[in-house]
Amino acid sequence: MNKQQALSLVKPHLTETRYLHTERVVETALALAARFHVDPEKAMLASAFHDYCKYRSLDEMRQLIEDSDQLPLHLLDFHHELWHGPVASILVETELGIKDRAIQSAIYWHTTGHANMTDLEKIVYLADYIEPGRVIPGIEHVRRVANYDLDQAVFLACKNSIGFLVSKSRKVYPETLNLYNDLVGTI
Repeated sequence: MNKQQALSLVKPHLTETRYLHTERVVETALALAARFHVDPEKAMLASAFHDYCKYRSLDEMRQLIEDSDQLPLHLLDFHHELWHGPVASILVETELGIKDRAIQSAIYWHTTGHANMTDLEKIVYLADYIEPGRVIPGIEHVRRVANYDLDQAVFLACKNSIGFLVSKSRKVYPETLNLYNDLVGTI
């Protein structure tokens, strides 16, 4: 599947604003993949479909999480914004035929991250965070670091995300803390 085919498949599932975000994430992921020697086709597909389920009904996502033996039930204990990645990782296979586990995993973890991420997972996580349309405190520094150090850029994005959640007195997903702890000793 080429980039235009992937984007045309995801477009009906997104708002216009989210679709434009997705186009920018794809371009950012492709640039990162080239910079850090990651398979560009996998980076393109994972980034194109990272928000595939962003606008599914909460009831549908909740039901899929409850019924799936592939998704942890504790997802339901966290903000519903975390649900769309794991749900999409399953539905891209059943609805679109994308069976590549590396692509599915990058979609699954694009919001939370986890310890010992693959470079593909890091690229989709980071591309979603630094795409040019994002306006987030500290993002310019993360974008600069992403030009030369994938791990440090992911660490900074994770650190900023945790800081934001803590400032809003919101729960932090345990795997996000695991990502932070995994990288803090290497940066």
